[in-house]
Amino acid sequence: MFDTLHEECGVFGIYGKDTYDVASSAYMALYALQHRGQESAGIAVNDRGVITCFKDVGLVPEVFNRERLDALGEGQMAIGHVRYSTTGVATRQNAQPLAIRHVKGPLALAHNGNLTNANELREKFELSGAIFHSTNDTEVISYCITTHRLTSKSIEEALEKAMYDLKGAYSLVVMSAQKLIAARDPQGFRPLCMGRLGDEIVFASETCAFDSLGATFIRDIEPGEIVVVDKNGIRSIRTHCGQKSALCIFEFIYLARPDSIIEGSSVHEARLRAGAFLALDYPVQADVVIGVPDSGLDAALGFSKQSGIPYGVGFIKNRYIGRTFIQPTQKQRERSVHIKLNVLKSTVEGKRVVLVDDSIVRGTTSTRIVKILRDAGAKEVHMRISSPPFIDRCYFGTDVDSKDKLIACQMNLEEMAKFIGVDSLGFLGIEHLDKLACNSKCGFCTGCFTGKYPIEVPEDMPKDKFEQKIQ
Repeated sequence: MFDTLHEECGVFGIYGKDTYDVASSAYMALYALQHRGQESAGIAVNDRGVITCFKDVGLVPEVFNRERLDALGEGQMAIGHVRYSTTGVATRQNAQPLAIRHVKGPLALAHNGNLTNANELREKFELSGAIFHSTNDTEVISYCITTHRLTSKSIEEALEKAMYDLKGAYSLVVMSAQKLIAARDPQGFRPLCMGRLGDEIVFASETCAFDSLGATFIRDIEPGEIVVVDKNGIRSIRTHCGQKSALCIFEFIYLARPDSIIEGSSVHEARLRAGAFLALDYPVQADVVIGVPDSGLDAALGFSKQSGIPYGVGFIKNRYIGRTFIQPTQKQRERSVHIKLNVLKSTVEGKRVVLVDDSIVRGTTSTRIVKILRDAGAKEVHMRISSPPFIDRCYFGTDVDSKDKLIACQMNLEEMAKFIGVDSLGFLGIEHLDKLACNSKCGFCTGCFTGKYPIEVPEDMPKDKFEQKIQ
C-alpha cells in the first residue's frame, strides 16, 4: 500500500499441564503481536495429542471470534502465528501454523524468519516425491523435521538434525503430541523469548505478548538453542549454540513494539538513542520536532530531548486501515497517504519542522508526507531518518528488496533531499548501530545497510521461484 517496510511475523506458544482454554491465551498474545504481521493469523490447539488448527487471511480479530475460538476447544498446549509475507503470497494456504499428520505423530509449527536455502531444499524434496501445498518456508522446515524424524528417537532430535540443513533466519515454535518446542537459528536473527504464566510456560517473539497475558519474562532463547517443554519439565539442547550471533538491528529501529525488551535492551530506549544521535550529527535550527507514526515517534522524542527543540504531535494516524485497502486508480493511490495520516495544521503551520521517520525505501511515500506538511503551511521541512540508508536487500525476513528499487542506491544525499522535497536530510550513521541496544550482549546483522552479511547469502535469490505453482 505504501512505500514503507512492512512487518515480520510473530509466533507464540503455551504449554500447561492441565486442560483449559489455551486458545484464548493464544488469541490475546497474537493481538499483542499484531504489529508483526497483518496478512493472516492462526492458532493450533493440542488436546491430549489431537491437534486442531484454524487460520485465515486477515487481522487477528477478523480471523477469530468467540465461536471460532470455542471450536478449537480446550487443550494443554497451543501455538499461534501472525504473518506478513516476505516469501509466498498472502493466501490461506500460506497462513500459519502449519499442522501436519505424520507416521510418527501429529505436528504443528509456526515460523518467523526467512531461509536462504529454501528453494534448494524444496527442489530436493520435490524430486524425492514430496508434494507442497504452499510457497512459504515453513512447509520446507516441516519436511526437514519429518524426514529426520524417521531416523530419530524424538521430535527434538529430529529438529536438532534438521537445523544442520536449514540456513538463514528462523525462530520456531513446534508442537508435537506431547511436547512444545522453541528453537532459534544459530545466529539468532529473529527474537524469541520464554516466560511463565502461573504454571504454564510460554514462548513469544516479543515480551509485549507476555505483558498482555500477565506472564513473567524468564529469558531469551539463545541463538541456536532448542528448548523442550513436556510433562518432565524444561530442558535445553545447545548443540548449535556458540556461533557468532547476529540479531536483526531493524528490530530495534522499526519491527518490534516499543514496549518490548529484546536481548536485555528496551526498544523504546533504543529509538530514543537513535533520535539523539541524529540531533548530534545533523543539528538544525527549527521550531518543532514531529515523528511519523508509529516507529518514528520515539526517535523524534529522542531528537527533541537532545536538541532542545520542542516535540509536537504532527500527525493523526487512521488505525482502521487494513492491508486490503483498495486503491483502484493512480489518483486514489496518491491520496492514500492522506487517508492513513492527517496533519495537525496547528503544529506545523508557519514553522520550521524537523520530521523524523524510521526509514526511506523508494522515497515516494516520504515525498507525499513532505508535500502534505508543505500544504499545511510548514515553512521548512528537515527530515531525519533513524536508520542508515538501505543499500542492499535483506535475506532474512525483512522485505528490503533489490538494489534497483532502493533510492539510496540511485541518488546521493543531496539528490534524495531534492527528490523528497526537504530542506535538509540526514540518516543515522552506521557507527551508531551497535550503540542503540546498549544492554544487549549479542551481535547484530546490518547487511541491508552495509552489504556485509553474517553468513553466506546466495548471489541471486528470487523472492520465491515456486510462486507460480499455486497462483
